[in-house]
Amino acid sequence: MSDAQHEGPAGLTVAVGMSGGVDSGVTAWLLKRQGYTVIGLTMSIWDPKQPFTSAKRNACYGPGEADDIAAARATAERLGIPHHTVPLADEYDRWVLDAFRSQNLAGLTPNPCALCNPVMKFGLLPARARALGIRFDRFATGHYARIVRDEAVGRLRLLRGADPAKDQSYFLARLTQAQLAEILFPLGDKTKHGVRALAHEAGLGDLTAKPESQDFFEGDDISVLFNGAGTEPGPIVDTAGRVLGRHRGIIHYTVGQRDGLGIAVGRKVYVKEIRAAANTLVVDDREGVLADACRVADMQWIAGAPPDAPRPVTARLRYRHKGVGCRFARCADGALDLQFDEPQFAVTPGQMAALYDGDEVLGGGWITPAS
Repeated sequence: MSDAQHEGPAGLTVAVGMSGGVDSGVTAWLLKRQGYTVIGLTMSIWDPKQPFTSAKRNACYGPGEADDIAAARATAERLGIPHHTVPLADEYDRWVLDAFRSQNLAGLTPNPCALCNPVMKFGLLPARARALGIRFDRFATGHYARIVRDEAVGRLRLLRGADPAKDQSYFLARLTQAQLAEILFPLGDKTKHGVRALAHEAGLGDLTAKPESQDFFEGDDISVLFNGAGTEPGPIVDTAGRVLGRHRGIIHYTVGQRDGLGIAVGRKVYVKEIRAAANTLVVDDREGVLADACRVADMQWIAGAPPDAPRPVTARLRYRHKGVGCRFARCADGALDLQFDEPQFAVTPGQMAALYDGDEVLGGGWITPAS
């Protein structure tokens, strides 16, 4: 294998997706230092018609976007590189927010970052920039992940980032070979501590104090995105159907949730199921929220095809999930059946299951409700 991250610049121009934070700033600085011609790109996805404001500054979607764009532009100026803002609000609403809304209203818990990365950041952002006449050869971001070229089979492999505390490969599990072929991840072999040190070396030390984006939504009440839908109160029941209380709208809950249920039953209970059609939450004790298996639909294999023969893999069922060994089998309809080595808590429909073979990301698909 060869490291696709450190091929020579050879006069190449790299566009860096810049958020205004330290990771993308250091990414641009590193690439410029390596001899690439570097330009900055920042998506504009906020729709000012959204009926709310917020002072929260650690989310990627919200009315404070103008501050992030200004910060990205200021960083580009300090690095001496051009910067362009790329308008994509309509596309974000269509591809990310519409899916987020419809899936929540169906009782699922989608992951907007897993939706956004393959479609928006690594798809529509570079495509729209080129359509606007911005020319570049490669596209880079500050994600903590690695890409290597496997010469033996003639394809690219996506690997976990070297820093286990910052590894972001989970969010990239639905990227394609065509996308990987033009991507650079300069921070993939670095630690967050090392990146902060590089920021000071680059004269960008002030960016280390900027809050990192931890959420997708910038606000305290996500119901504003739903125009009142999904906020109708309904029953909370146990697995026998006994009513234990009332919920405040299904969009406020997810499988595995314990806090905020507003019921007292003498023991700890967790959301086991969201029955959207009946506007009902089903709760159970922790043992009742364990699962031995799950079904995964719309699997995107990074290699372009599944492994020749199903084999043991590791599944990460959400970003902070440590992973569980499992075996998979392909179903007649193309979905996967994952059988876990040990029961897992709160396997949540709508989340992405990312499959790994050691450090390599094999692909990702969507966890679906049990039939």
